[in-house]
Amino acid sequence: MKKTVFLGALTVAGLAAGVAAAGTLDDVKARGKLNCGVTTGLVGFAAPDANGEWKGFDVAVCRAVAAATLGDPAAVEFVPTTGKTRFTALASGEIDMLARNTTWTFSRDVDLKFTFTGVNYYDGQGFMAPKALGVSSA
Repeated sequence: MKKTVFLGALTVAGLAAGVAAAGTLDDVKARGKLNCGVTTGLVGFAAPDANGEWKGFDVAVCRAVAAATLGDPAAVEFVPTTGKTRFTALASGEIDMLARNTTWTFSRDVDLKFTFTGVNYYDGQGFMAPKALGVSSA
């Protein structure tokens, strides 16, 4: 019984989030392009190349969303954001989505009322040492 209630609650929460996001999707479709917030330049994630073409993992995420929603991976406008401007740009509607390094926290879910769709990159630090050294921790 608990499992059903929990899954039911998740379903209702998902439907509510879908309804809230419907306005943004309608705006994107009417405009014919996705305004996607990315970092101001982090090679490998989002940075313009020598020809001014944006490349990187986050750029690919934006293009995938544009392809899924508009049928065209090129129908995306990349909007550079900083750590300080990214949430303001998202909340104001300047950008439709944010695809950049952003930690998912409880307060951002609750206080800012943003919908995080999932983790696309885990980062961390690790150390390598030869096994013969017998090192068991940093």
